[in-house]
Amino acid sequence: MKSAPLGWPLRGMPLASAFSGAEETLLRAAWVFPIDRPALRDGGVVFHHGKISDVGDGDRLARAHPAAMVHELGEVVLLPGLVNPHTHLELSGRTPGERPASFVDWIINLTRRPVDVTEAVQIGVAQSIRFGVTTIGDISRRCSVTRPLLTDGPLRIVSFGEVMAMAQRRGLLEEQFAAATDTSFESDHLRVGVTPHAPYSIEADGYRRCLEFAIQTGRPIATHLAETPDEAPFLADHIGPFRQIWSLLNAWDDQVPRFAGGPARFAKSLGLLDYPTLLAHVNYCEDDEMDLLSGGRASVVYCPRTHAYFGHPPHRWREMLARGINVAVGTDSCASSPDLNLLDD
Repeated sequence: MKSAPLGWPLRGMPLASAFSGAEETLLRAAWVFPIDRPALRDGGVVFHHGKISDVGDGDRLARAHPAAMVHELGEVVLLPGLVNPHTHLELSGRTPGERPASFVDWIINLTRRPVDVTEAVQIGVAQSIRFGVTTIGDISRRCSVTRPLLTDGPLRIVSFGEVMAMAQRRGLLEEQFAAATDTSFESDHLRVGVTPHAPYSIEADGYRRCLEFAIQTGRPIATHLAETPDEAPFLADHIGPFRQIWSLLNAWDDQVPRFAGGPARFAKSLGLLDYPTLLAHVNYCEDDEMDLLSGGRASVVYCPRTHAYFGHPPHRWREMLARGINVAVGTDSCASSPDLNLLDD
């Protein structure tokens, strides 16, 4: 049996990537937290061609895998890489700043500040690795830039291509959809998904187009839903801050469909709740809307530090869990959260 000390391959990349070239590798550590069972003292993890093949007592694994290259990690905790299901790597070069007067003010300020997408993605990847995150659900508006940067790893990425098409910009639907669903850069590290952005930026037909793609190809789909209390009045009567944004853009028209039932019922009417859709935020959810979620297949992503930054009322994630709704924890972007440290969330 060969042995090697902790060295450079373990720094700056997920362990599966670090050992993907070795036929068999045994990592031994003071503690191993498998998550699906109690913690193991003096445990180990065996990788076979970059994939985990065995977990358990370190001595047992050494006997069972005598040809494995052994890495003694020492007094550390070894645990699975964390999954950040909702962030925007394109915004990783931003900082939150002072709390904005409103969510819409934050959006307006965000669009006025230029961003270097390549640099931002590199910052976001480096932060994620530093904080133990190895898998990300990334909302990407500039897929032609982000996907070539992410296709070779080291992170595992679901790249949710963003689609926005409403009012006078509804004619952009097919162009944006094509860019969002382009699979040219799919790889072992990158899988393409799609995200119709939000009920205030894409119409029902656009949502249906994206959902049809997800269902037919078995791909992931995500959307921002019930992030602010302004979504319901905008859907029903085209009033409030979101209408003001469209007026500022000089891009509104009166052909935008109305929906009177609120964001959750809107999602239900489109079929989003009958598919394993990722619903980012759901900060505003009444009891009857929670009933809809609990009867469906969608998951909610709660982003605690972003939630606090905007001053939303307490999130109902505990009640959601009690009702059988799958709830994940994400960071959102560095434009509304201090960093991508999922453990802080």
